[in-house]
Amino acid sequence: MISRIDGVLEDVVDGVAEIRLQGGLVYSVLLPACDSGAMMMNVGREVGFFTLHYFESQGQGSHFVPRLIGFSSREQRAFFELLTTVKGIGNRKALRAMQVSHGRMAEAIAAGDARFLSTLPEIGKRTAESTIVELKGKLDAFLKDPTAVKRQASSAAAAASIAMTAPVGPAGDAEDVLVTLGELRAHARAKIERVLAASDGAALGADEIVTRALRSRGVN
Repeated sequence: MISRIDGVLEDVVDGVAEIRLQGGLVYSVLLPACDSGAMMMNVGREVGFFTLHYFESQGQGSHFVPRLIGFSSREQRAFFELLTTVKGIGNRKALRAMQVSHGRMAEAIAAGDARFLSTLPEIGKRTAESTIVELKGKLDAFLKDPTAVKRQASSAAAAASIAMTAPVGPAGDAEDVLVTLGELRAHARAKIERVLAASDGAALGADEIVTRALRSRGVN
């Protein structure tokens, strides 16, 4: 198995680097999208890659072609191998999807940021969501601050929960008034919920809700 390759970079075309080894042998090495453009600046220089050797199916599985993928670090290679465990993400798709650094992708997955992930090539909304589910809890090795990312994920989940339960009618109008008066939206919503719970089902207008909520100012 070929795990590393060093040689002179002769060319980079469509995400494939041509590496000439001592003795004249030339290898074609597939690159992640995030590295392909920058690597063109190194044409004619000595370069090295940590590699992954695999066989690519051709002709509907009638034969297989050996391929090499080149990575800038062992960590990037490990992330790629983890990413390709997600159902529906093969080697070629993963290479195109890695348009940003593996660290940035890991942060987005750990934070549950499906919106960002779905902007990457080959990663639609459904694949983004399944990637988050399948790789949850497996990314600490690729995160600079795992604790901070987990806090971000919790905050995002809380914000989504709040958005899903947004009040309507007089309660919604009262919330907007309280926010205008300087309340955090989450705090305003909590106070409105307490006001409504204490009203014993009585119909309250927005003004009355605001008045009662302001009486509890300072209580979150």
